[in-house]
Amino acid sequence: MSFEIPESIKVWSQFFHPILMWVLFGLTIYALYLGVQIRRTRAAEGDAKKELIKGKFNVKHHQIGAVLLALMVLGTIGGMGVTYINNGKLFVGPHLLAGLGMTGLIATSAALSPFMQKGQGWARYTHIALNVGLVGLFGWQALTGMQIVQRLIEKL
Repeated sequence: MSFEIPESIKVWSQFFHPILMWVLFGLTIYALYLGVQIRRTRAAEGDAKKELIKGKFNVKHHQIGAVLLALMVLGTIGGMGVTYINNGKLFVGPHLLAGLGMTGLIATSAALSPFMQKGQGWARYTHIALNVGLVGLFGWQALTGMQIVQRLIEKL
């Protein structure tokens, strides 16, 4: 007995990954904003610092970061899974390789959290550098992903 996925589900499932990734790209920009606010809070003094602390940017940054990590890993696996289901193979090219690299970057960046909480400057700067690279790759991925979506639409 074999299970066959209905064709309509196969076709429309191809659009879940790009939609999710655009949402995650927006959340990544928001996480960047929160990270900048954390840096501003650390550097501020007096009443300005008290005001910034009220924003709880660090808590929001950690929460958004956790959501990003989980959904990016699942979104990457899901995108590859749907591609394989619909095509019987993965297309090994720049989009896939950069996406896998992004998944590695975000995992490594998140893994630095315990070191940053202990005040390790090297971990904080590495976290920032990895995430700046991640945002750059994500922007590029968004553009190349839309080219893939256009090809999918043309096939409909």
